[in-house]
Amino acid sequence: MDERASALLKALIEQYIEDGQPVGSRTLSKRFELSPATIRNVMADLEELGLIHSPHTSAGRVPTPKGYRMFVDRLLAVRHYQTLSPENINSEIKDALLHASPGKAMNAAAELVSNLTQFAGVVLTPQRSHVFRHIEFIRLSEKRILLIIVTPDGDVQNRILSAARDYAEHELLEAGNFFNQHFSGKSFDVVRTELARELAALKDDISQLMQAAVDAGTDASAEETVLISGERRLLDVTDMTSDMNHLRKMFDLFEQKSDLIQLLDISNRSQGVQIYIGGDSRLVPMENVSVITAPYGVDGKIIGTLGVIGPSRMSYDRVIPIVDITARLLSNALSQY
Repeated sequence: MDERASALLKALIEQYIEDGQPVGSRTLSKRFELSPATIRNVMADLEELGLIHSPHTSAGRVPTPKGYRMFVDRLLAVRHYQTLSPENINSEIKDALLHASPGKAMNAAAELVSNLTQFAGVVLTPQRSHVFRHIEFIRLSEKRILLIIVTPDGDVQNRILSAARDYAEHELLEAGNFFNQHFSGKSFDVVRTELARELAALKDDISQLMQAAVDAGTDASAEETVLISGERRLLDVTDMTSDMNHLRKMFDLFEQKSDLIQLLDISNRSQGVQIYIGGDSRLVPMENVSVITAPYGVDGKIIGTLGVIGPSRMSYDRVIPIVDITARLLSNALSQY
């Protein structure tokens, strides 16, 4: 595209983002010293390139996913979001991030990015530690036992075990002591191998409990969790509620989370802010939806992804720095923990 076509495409998309109405040549002629006829010719060229299209009943044009992609990659000037700079961040928000456990800080970051953008905030948490420092069994009821796993960094993971029989308190204490004395500081994969040799020295009924604990611990360490905040805000976005089929697919994505984890996991391996536009990216199969992500980490090592899910017609120049700076705030909080 030449400079004139680029300027017209940028103006058209900015106008459409602002008011949500198809943009006509007469509207654009007010912003450029060009006749409506000249602008119509340029718009026809842009339409032929697949960057804009005309809705069925309107003479105006709206951007396509390809047009949005061109806009964010080549034409967008991201504004400096002064109110979110680390120095000026609201003290209440800073406290929520900096003076909380890692889990609470991640929840606070998802809520923060949702509140600031009015879209859905998402955080992919890191895989939990494969190593444990301490294990405890607590009897909940007959044949139901709470397994408490404490990792070296102080993270606490809980699992409910369904036992083959009712265990007495002293048996659960014996099982916990055995684990902590023999395997503390080791991964569950290592414990699984070593436990096979040790189980012969234990009573069969206790050995079953041990095996159940190892299986539960292995499952816990393999998990990646998606934290979602503010998904119901999308019900207030006209662009998303106008197509109930798309909205249903979106909430299915929140419910199942597996595709969302794949998307965020790919972002996890990327540097800086990533923008995925529905219809343009195979990772976001729903049109009219965009996902903006940024990685966060501890001491320079990336461990997860933070992002926003919202309509393709969003103010990218405002949302991009919100996602970027919130991810950096979360990184700072986790590095200080």
